[in-house]
Amino acid sequence: MGHNAILELAGSIGRLDAAAMAAAEERLGRLTKPPGSLGKLEELAVRLAGITGEALPEFPRRTVFVMAADHGVCEEGVSAFPAEVTPQMVGNFLAGGAAVNVLARQAGADVVCVDIGVNAELSHPALVSRKVRYGTANMSKGPAMTREEAEAAVLIGARLVEEAASRGVRLFVTGEMGIGNTTASAAMMSALTGISPEQSVGRGTGIDDVRLRGKIEVVRRALEINRPDPGDPLGVLAKVGGLEIAGLAGVILGAAKSRCPVVIDGFISSVAALAASRLAPEAAGYMIASHVSAEQGHRQLLRELKLEPMLELGMRLGEGTGGVLALHLVDAASRIVREMATFESAGISTGGDR
Repeated sequence: MGHNAILELAGSIGRLDAAAMAAAEERLGRLTKPPGSLGKLEELAVRLAGITGEALPEFPRRTVFVMAADHGVCEEGVSAFPAEVTPQMVGNFLAGGAAVNVLARQAGADVVCVDIGVNAELSHPALVSRKVRYGTANMSKGPAMTREEAEAAVLIGARLVEEAASRGVRLFVTGEMGIGNTTASAAMMSALTGISPEQSVGRGTGIDDVRLRGKIEVVRRALEINRPDPGDPLGVLAKVGGLEIAGLAGVILGAAKSRCPVVIDGFISSVAALAASRLAPEAAGYMIASHVSAEQGHRQLLRELKLEPMLELGMRLGEGTGGVLALHLVDAASRIVREMATFESAGISTGGDR
């Protein structure tokens, strides 16, 4: 059932609504400002119309899905933090104490934490338990997971979004937690694009030069042993990916299927976005790139996705933090179109015939 379900999901994603985009463009042209003077906010307003099929979309309810999972590759010493930080941080998300919780409160977003593969027994009334397995295997010695597990994780992400959309959530943000996940993301980036590990591997949580060289070597070894096929995105996820990365690819596909914008956070989320766009090319239209992070490969990844980031803040935390900050811009774009006066309504002369 797995692969067919993913093909079906990919096939259910429609194109952006051209009529709604034209209507939004036409309205932007009548607002009390010089044409195009709000720059990227205007482009965003038009795209939000195309995504939702509404010229004046509103997003009163928004959810950040923080997918949490562990990585077997941590035993290679690729992170500045030990693997037990993953379950500890899950507790922090659930208690409302992480950076993403703070920024989500400011942006009026709910944070939903999903255990999709944490290597620990977790239980908490607010935790969404969807554990596929207790962390991935060490990808530098063999596949991170089976193809069936990767499929299961993608479908979990998609279903969570579809359920939330049916309850009226219309705007989603990708978030993640998983010590070791920049290593898996770099391996996926190299596998899907052919970009060398030297260019895809960054410092993650802040490793020194010696560890960085080791991390590049680990990624090279994982690619040599697993030989992921760039034409098989699901295979790439299974061989050198992570459960939370697969889950986020599903979140993105589910948002696109539900005609909801999905705000992509940083490097790890963008790798999930690349996998999603390879599984379903139409999904790219539903993605909003929040920011360009300080992680080395991120800018190149966004170029690969043909996405223009809204912010550049030198952030490299993940969790969905950059994504949540960009919600303020999504709100700004949608409010401009809805609330600004037109030249006619304000009785302002346009300086001739427009």
